[in-house]
Amino acid sequence: MRVLAAMSGGVDSAVAAARAVEAGHDVVGVHLALSRMPGTLRTGSRGCCTIEDSRDAWRACDVLGIPYYVWDFSERFKEDVVQDFIDEYAAGRTPNPCMRCNERIKFAALLEKAIALGFDAVCTGHYAKVITDAEGNPELHRAADWAKDQSYVLGVLTHEQLKHSMFPLADTPSKAEVRAEAERRGLSVANKPDSHDICFIPDGDTAGWLAEKIDMTTGDIVDETGAKVGEHPGANAFTVGQRRGLKLGTPASDGKPRFVLEIRPKENKVVVGPQALLAIDEIRGIKVSWAGLPIAAIETGAEFDCYAQVRAHGDPVPATARMLPGDGARQLLVTLTDPLRGVAPGQTVVLYQGSRVLGQATIDAARSLQRAEL
Repeated sequence: MRVLAAMSGGVDSAVAAARAVEAGHDVVGVHLALSRMPGTLRTGSRGCCTIEDSRDAWRACDVLGIPYYVWDFSERFKEDVVQDFIDEYAAGRTPNPCMRCNERIKFAALLEKAIALGFDAVCTGHYAKVITDAEGNPELHRAADWAKDQSYVLGVLTHEQLKHSMFPLADTPSKAEVRAEAERRGLSVANKPDSHDICFIPDGDTAGWLAEKIDMTTGDIVDETGAKVGEHPGANAFTVGQRRGLKLGTPASDGKPRFVLEIRPKENKVVVGPQALLAIDEIRGIKVSWAGLPIAAIETGAEFDCYAQVRAHGDPVPATARMLPGDGARQLLVTLTDPLRGVAPGQTVVLYQGSRVLGQATIDAARSLQRAEL
């Protein structure tokens, strides 16, 4: 096949491209330039898609003997990922920018361009697996190494996108093996540290970065009963589950720490309470999509058993789910058997059956039955 290898500049994408070449595919490497201002993206071990990473990607392609290009996706990244991040926080939600980047850049804009140029698939260094069923339909599954599994952030991929997705690291038992392979292949990124955190926030200070983008107005911090217990510099600087930075002058009656339970941007209020009230029993999701063909119960609206995961490295918990009836955009209702803590609107819930990813939804509301009884 003609394969476009997305080269981040890290060890995973380099080894994935190497395996695609070794498998006999006609491979071309491409690095995505996501900012025209390099200082706005992190450098060194903490970033991705920087000038440093572009050079590392070029060196890897040179060793592999494949063509190398840099594609400028900075404007689309700015609108579809960075601005979306700002808008979501302004609305009191907690977005996942890596999920949006996979959805709108790496497996939408990049894949669309690749297909238009005659490529059959896009290859990345994600730890996930595509399995084809008896009828030839693709399914997304967890990687062999569950500790490195990245199927959660790929839960936004559609049936058509999975048809053109290639993840050569799917069956690799550990990251250590990937690094050892990179060393054997002479790739200079063999010992390069992993990237982490949000690439477009240079110093990692999300609250400070948002303060420059969103109008922050002081307001009240109230407890679960509505009583004022303090003031905040701007509700958008907080997220559900947060403990630090509240600076409350009034201690809780039980002497235990308070946590952010809810953000109310229209009222400019932050609701706090005991940690026990962070336990969520029910999730309603919007912008629902299915990774591959939906299972039969989804089509009929019947309830089905599954596991729900709300963070990239979070533990999946038993749940039941069903699509709610209605005209237009339908909602997904997920009832958790084991409550999850700190679930915030704007996050993504991904549903699994075994190792298979069924699909995902953006969390619109999260409900605590214990809190509802107060």
